[in-house]
Amino acid sequence: MKKELSATQHNEILDILKIRFGNNMHRHAGIEWIEVQARLEANAEKLWSLNEMDITGGEPDVAGRDGKTGEFLFFDCSAESPKARRNVCYDHAALESRKEFKPGNSAVGMAAEMGIELLTEEQYRALQQLGKLQAFRNGVFIPQRRRILLCCPGFPGCAKGLNVIQIAKFDF
Repeated sequence: MKKELSATQHNEILDILKIRFGNNMHRHAGIEWIEVQARLEANAEKLWSLNEMDITGGEPDVAGRDGKTGEFLFFDCSAESPKARRNVCYDHAALESRKEFKPGNSAVGMAAEMGIELLTEEQYRALQQLGKLQAFRNGVFIPQRRRILLCCPGFPGCAKGLNVIQIAKFDF
């Protein structure tokens, strides 16, 4: 799959991200848009990933910096899981184990296709501190033993699968 945006798509996603950044300064105190934009302009593949998050109904926004690497962290800050990312299993193993009501994809697979990572539990908890976000999400990192419970037939909500929480972590 070609991970490039047209000039129009490039400009549109930068405009969307800039507006979202400006409207939610509490998520990224001390970070200037000009620095974020410069890094995005230099990393077309990362911008493509953010565009993928956006066109599937997410609302990617800068949610801080990695304390060790200085990377910008973009979290999906939508109020609930986007419709295009609902009804999925957690990973390929869970997807393959489903006999009935099998979803079309897994959260791990969708994230890989977009070039992003799922949130860890720690990142999810940090995201909750940023405001009223992710109220209806349950797709955080789940240890193997708990994944089995969440994806087995008969578990409440199992037929609907798991919602997806995603993070784009950039090393630029």
